[in-house]
Amino acid sequence: MITESDIGLAVPDDAVAIAALSRRVIEHGLEWRWTPQRVLASMADADTNVVVARQFNDLLGFAVMRYADEEAHLLLLATQPRCRRQGVGSMLLAWLESTLQVAGIRTIKLETRSGNAGARAFYKHHGFVEHDRRSGYYQGVEDAVRYLKQLGLPDA
Repeated sequence: MITESDIGLAVPDDAVAIAALSRRVIEHGLEWRWTPQRVLASMADADTNVVVARQFNDLLGFAVMRYADEEAHLLLLATQPRCRRQGVGSMLLAWLESTLQVAGIRTIKLETRSGNAGARAFYKHHGFVEHDRRSGYYQGVEDAVRYLKQLGLPDA
């Protein structure tokens, strides 16, 4: 079973595995945009965290979140299909939400493919609320469902 100690920032050697998992479970049927080079660029971006869940050398999942002054955008979150419903995605999300508390950010936004029922159920389970839909958002192939989550941080 994965623990919080198995979650941490990605390193450059993770880029190929992250990009391959994105290609296989998120970007299937689309032009590949999250290439190893883009993952590396995200790791180098001071406003972005690339986080991985691993056991030893086995990449179980990852997430990419970009931070702004008042909100964060969860760009990607994926787990290996064999790791679904085992808490890996939830732990990645919890790790990222803890960084938002430190930064004083109260809002997370994200998009997911409208046909991805598993992702939609996951985000709803974690307190995200559907707030918009974008027709053809994914390269004209599929619509996006956009979600928001307001974190209950105390006022400064």
